[in-house]
Amino acid sequence: MNGLSELIDSLEVKFFKLNQKVAQLEMKNQELQDELLLSKKNQQKQSGEIETLKSQLDTLKMVNSLLGSEENKRETKLKINSLIREIDYCIAQLSD
Repeated sequence: MNGLSELIDSLEVKFFKLNQKVAQLEMKNQELQDELLLSKKNQQKQSGEIETLKSQLDTLKMVNSLLGSEENKRETKLKINSLIREIDYCIAQLSD
């Protein structure tokens, strides 16, 4: 009977430790899920910022070429001349 009582006590201790370990793992799992959700939100925010910055970069490149930066001066002159010819053509069409 004494051996059975010790076995039951041993099982109770092991069950208690196992139960504590399960609780710890559940808490850790919840923390990791929260961290993952936060990381996903952060990634979405950064993706949006990247798209905004790409759009701004494209706009700045276009403005730079229209303003006649040194590296795009020739292209800018050609573009302006092309626009002037189109405007002259439109004026000529309206005059007729």
